[in-house]
Amino acid sequence: MRLPGFVSWAFAATLSALVSGAVSGQEYPNKPIRLVTTEVGGAVDFVARILAQGLAGRLGQQLIVENRGGVQSIPADIVAKARNDGYSLLVSSGAMWIGPLMGQAPYNALKDFAPIAMTNRSVLLLTMHPSVPVRSVGELIAHVKARPGELSYASAGTGAASHLAGELFKAMAGVNIVRISYKGSGAATADLLSGRVQMAFFSATSVIPHVKSGKLLALAVTSAEPSVLFPGLPTIAASGVPGYESAQMYGVFAPAGTPSSVIARLNREIVQVIGQADAKEKLLGVGSEPVGSTPQELVFKMKSEIERLGKVIKDAGIAL
Repeated sequence: MRLPGFVSWAFAATLSALVSGAVSGQEYPNKPIRLVTTEVGGAVDFVARILAQGLAGRLGQQLIVENRGGVQSIPADIVAKARNDGYSLLVSSGAMWIGPLMGQAPYNALKDFAPIAMTNRSVLLLTMHPSVPVRSVGELIAHVKARPGELSYASAGTGAASHLAGELFKAMAGVNIVRISYKGSGAATADLLSGRVQMAFFSATSVIPHVKSGKLLALAVTSAEPSVLFPGLPTIAASGVPGYESAQMYGVFAPAGTPSSVIARLNREIVQVIGQADAKEKLLGVGSEPVGSTPQELVFKMKSEIERLGKVIKDAGIAL
């Protein structure tokens, strides 16, 4: 006999909860948001500051860039342990999910975060010294297979993008190229220009001036699709190594369990900021392509990279 009253009460409670949730979502954000990232002046910090400037007006709150230098895992660990209320966000490169493959990390990249959006990507160029008689990726592979161990490639430190791109190329193309490690890109570029090393997978900003002057040759880009930064330059994947992809990706993350309404709001605003002309100009100016993505697309990219590079890292014995 009391069932109708109970149903009525339950309906009212459910409606109240839905209204409360909607209001809560509308109220976000009601205080400053911190963007936790790596050291000041780096590529990730650059992205964080573009977001902080663009999002402040759209969200009506101050966004504070919190720089944490030192070990790459520190910013990610801070956000993984933060309250999942949308007020502590991580701005990171792919090092956040690739780093753990090379050593211990205090977090799980796929379980401890709620991906929000991919912001941009930086492709590398497969660059050669002109003294090597090759002018395409196909010619390079044939040349190296005929002379295993004769050519060397320059890379930054262990686990750097230039290192992983080189090892991925070796594994997928089935070639033997010797890695020469450098502490910084300056010395590596100098040796590439002198011919002491014959090839490298370097960022556009470090080699484009030398490519334009004819001191170096750019054979291909490392991204899966052709790059808007280098029209006419083929991808490695389309030049004889199907499936090859190695690009530094950047994204924004919240702690796992952050309300879906907050993730949706942040995704919408971040994509809008990245799509603005001034943000595009800034990113393209440093050799990075604006992206903007759904949370699902970012997760897909993360899983794809973990699978593809995880095997290379394991087989090559790469450890930090």
